[in-house]
Amino acid sequence: MGRVTSDTTATDAAAQHAPEPPGAPPVWQRRLRRFGFPARPQTDVRARLVPAFPEPSGRLWAVFGAGPDAAARLTRWSGWLGPLLVALFAGVLRFWNLGSPRKVIFDETYYPKDAWSLLQYGYEGTWAKNANDALVGHPPQLLLSPEHSYVVHPPMGKWLIAVGEGLFGMNPFGWRFMVALLGTLSVLLVCRIGRRLMRSTTLGCLAGALLAVDGLHFVMSRTALLDLIVMFWVVAAFGCLLVDRDRTRGRLAGALPVGPDGVARPDESVGDRLRLGWRPWRIAAGLSLGLATATKWNGLYYLAAFALMAVLWDVAARRTAGARRPFRSALRRDALPAFGATVVVALATYLASWSGWIATKGGYYRDWATSPEGRTGAWTWLPDWLRSLWHYQTEVYNFHTGLTTPHTYQSNPWSWLVLGRPVSYFYEDPKVGQDGCTAAEGCAREVLALGTPLLWWAACFALLYVLYRWLFKRDWRAGAIVCGVAAGYLPWFLYQERTIFLFYAVVFVPFLCLALATMLGAIVGPPGSTERRRTVGAVGAGVLVLLIAWNFIYFYPLYTGMPIPKSAWHHRMWFDTWV
Repeated sequence: MGRVTSDTTATDAAAQHAPEPPGAPPVWQRRLRRFGFPARPQTDVRARLVPAFPEPSGRLWAVFGAGPDAAARLTRWSGWLGPLLVALFAGVLRFWNLGSPRKVIFDETYYPKDAWSLLQYGYEGTWAKNANDALVGHPPQLLLSPEHSYVVHPPMGKWLIAVGEGLFGMNPFGWRFMVALLGTLSVLLVCRIGRRLMRSTTLGCLAGALLAVDGLHFVMSRTALLDLIVMFWVVAAFGCLLVDRDRTRGRLAGALPVGPDGVARPDESVGDRLRLGWRPWRIAAGLSLGLATATKWNGLYYLAAFALMAVLWDVAARRTAGARRPFRSALRRDALPAFGATVVVALATYLASWSGWIATKGGYYRDWATSPEGRTGAWTWLPDWLRSLWHYQTEVYNFHTGLTTPHTYQSNPWSWLVLGRPVSYFYEDPKVGQDGCTAAEGCAREVLALGTPLLWWAACFALLYVLYRWLFKRDWRAGAIVCGVAAGYLPWFLYQERTIFLFYAVVFVPFLCLALATMLGAIVGPPGSTERRRTVGAVGAGVLVLLIAWNFIYFYPLYTGMPIPKSAWHHRMWFDTWV
């Protein structure tokens, strides 16, 4: 034993008070090892930052008779092939007989006509009172005048509807075309988002398939309203943020030092100081959120929620990479660029959506700034168009917050998840021999904005499951799904006195489907489970999915306005509040 000197004593003391190296286990874990508790294996931080996609198996394709080479190619393409097949299925459902009913149904009395007016004048004109009947008459008539009309929603969604009208004419197929296309593409996006979120092509395709057979999403995809357009841009923004998350975490992982064993370790300098550089996917998310807000203002809630979520993702990434003060590092290096890429880009996109109104002189309130009222105030140095637009926005805000006129189909958001009060968009009761009715008792034709009941009721349990995963398992994927639901659902509780409807919920339906797919994946069982466990779980999950599909088929006549016997219609009214 060597002699103890003052130098060795100082060295030992310094070692005791030296800071722990990044990635070292906490003190309480090191103390537990004295009592026989094994240490957790050192994992490569790169795998924690960007988990790899599991290598898919080619056994499925071999079952269908594909050779080894063909099975390998199909397996490589499955990440796109599966989602495209699900989207094709959704597209066939949505475009089949899209022009029926050949009527102006529910709020189609507003948006298709405004869209056509934008094509003609660049702003919303005025239609005659009998314009709806004239549009679907023989021959159809367009009773439009250039006199401006007061509208309470931004123009972006109506410009998109106008694309279909410009291609196919001012008829039901034309004004529903773009909404059906976006509804189909949203299914594709959910498949790909679910695949990236859960690292499973199967679960991603399952989430998309659930969305394809949801009745509310289906009806909204076949009706020229604005809410499904908002939903599409929200889903697109969510997908862009997921890609940005993986790419920026990949940059952090690539900058980490690698030890002699080939395992990357956390590093304080990388976690705290590395700049994440150009982030085009975050800018694309800001653009998408701006387009959502430029369609309806509830996109603002998603802008706020997703911007905050993206910054928190950066904080978590820096912590995993070894940052000592991840919040401070993210605020210093990520928060301002995130604000510019989301909020600033979204605001610029919103302003650009008003280009038609700005470039013309006939729009509502367009010349307000030059009126006697508009010439006064402290902001007269701003451009006239900007002051006129701001005044228009304040008037629209007052309209929305003061909208309390009772409506037959209004509903409280407390009842949305259980489908308490769906909205009837169209109803007729043809007699035998009319409109395809063959029942002696007479028929009913209805387009009912009702979610597939079994899907929504199962999604209620799925929401509880992802809340549990987020709060108690710290699963960021569950937290992202919860954020998507909360941003589209919770704000409506602030407007208890306002006239609101169940179909507003379509904006968060994709996140319900992602939650349900997550729960079904848990029912099947995690990788490494016994074969018996996986078999029982797969059977249980499969039975639930088949029941949801059957439920959609059962209500299909109510989603499409098909004539069915009155008795069959009554059988589908499961609750009095559905009538």
